[in-house]
Amino acid sequence: MVTILLAVVSIFVLRFRSRAALELKPIALQHQLVVLRRQRPGRPQLSSLDRLLWVLLYRIWPQVIDAMVLVKPATVVEWHRKGFRFYWRWRSRRSGRPRISPEIRDLIRRMSNANPLWGAPRVHGELLKLGITISQATVGRSMPWRPKVPSPTWRSFLQNHLPHIATIDMFVVATATSRCSTS
Repeated sequence: MVTILLAVVSIFVLRFRSRAALELKPIALQHQLVVLRRQRPGRPQLSSLDRLLWVLLYRIWPQVIDAMVLVKPATVVEWHRKGFRFYWRWRSRRSGRPRISPEIRDLIRRMSNANPLWGAPRVHGELLKLGITISQATVGRSMPWRPKVPSPTWRSFLQNHLPHIATIDMFVVATATSRCSTS
């Protein structure tokens, strides 16, 4: 009785399915048979083309997961996600200016070490005179890092200028006639 009821329900479901769904389900089932026939006994080994077909079928018709027998539905979803990540990693690959050659980077470092008072603008200007076109920001990134000399503290300022400091007190004395005099 339950079997007959399920058969009747499946007939009604088939009437409301789209034409694409009716065409894709036999493709999915046929591909599973092909994979099983070409395998030796044991666990089926899927090629990358098999995975690609499953991912494409899932992308076109997500209900293909119901027709899967060889792999878990979560596996196909994971393949789809990996493909999506791979695609966007490929689309987001580094573009822009090419890296500078190691010879130019070494030249920048030698110039900077030989002339410690030169900053990136000066080294950049010297490189332009040599015919090497490179941005000033790139020169600054390629220069060796030097810690900045800390600015003096108030204590060291006062110790350095102590002999030259004079102390003077000025105060106002008010008188009875409201005249101010300074002492």
